[in-house]
Amino acid sequence: MAKASIPVDLFNPGQVFACMGFLEAADVLVGHAVGGFNWPNGGEPRFTIQTDATDNPFGVVLAFLTKAKLQRLAPEGYVEPLASAGTKKPKENAKKPRKEKKEDGESSDSQALKSETFPAREADRLALPLRLEFEGRSLDITHWCDGSSRNPFKLFAGQQRSNVIAQQMIHAIRTLWSVDNNKLLADPFGRTVPLGGSSFKFDPRKSWTGIDAGYSPDEQSHDVQASPVVEVLAAVGLEHARPDEFGIRNVRYGIWGIPLPPLLARPALSGASIVVPMRVFRFTLDLAGKNKIVTFAQEEIT
Repeated sequence: MAKASIPVDLFNPGQVFACMGFLEAADVLVGHAVGGFNWPNGGEPRFTIQTDATDNPFGVVLAFLTKAKLQRLAPEGYVEPLASAGTKKPKENAKKPRKEKKEDGESSDSQALKSETFPAREADRLALPLRLEFEGRSLDITHWCDGSSRNPFKLFAGQQRSNVIAQQMIHAIRTLWSVDNNKLLADPFGRTVPLGGSSFKFDPRKSWTGIDAGYSPDEQSHDVQASPVVEVLAAVGLEHARPDEFGIRNVRYGIWGIPLPPLLARPALSGASIVVPMRVFRFTLDLAGKNKIVTFAQEEIT
């Protein structure tokens, strides 16, 4: 039996969503995973996962991310569209997109994997669902194109492509893992890197909104530090769960104080009362152009 924990900022929604992602991934990759938060008075909040296996569940998930092949998913009959002749050209002082590193012959722009089931009625080439796969095990990331009655909680917009974002984040995780995997394992959310404009918008440390002067980090070639682990695993965490978006861009989420399996942790993440020790937080989704971005949260006082 393995039990391990990592530090977490409870007021960072992306980190809490990523904890859910670690739990979901550990349940798929290891099996029989339970997880919960611990917030001692005056102490550092931590998220703990326990499994029946012997390996550190956080290490198993991080190692999987460094080895997995990223694939786009598309419905049967999907045809790659040609680039639009009227595509808007970037401004002269805008940062050039990073070239994606191809490893072991893989590319985030490789032929999409056709699926008999598809979460949305139509496929959007910019927001295709994704699959991470290695040695017969896989994690799907599809929440932003959920065609059901649930809120898809899609934050990125414009010309940003889901596969390009994921590929950049995975490459950054591989780099952090290769430089010092022990440091990444000890504090996965604390290891930040300079990230450009493309992201899933989950880590508020990267968030910026327009000001009167019209400042944009992307146009000024300024990178902002954020966690690629938060960006990827928050997306995994929202595969079967959603925070509660109420009003106009107001969002609520919960944390739970005892170990729970994913099936019970999912409603707890939305802030629903499930008769366990809980704390509930809320934050506002700001706007940056067409993108919605996560901001730091405040705790609801009951």
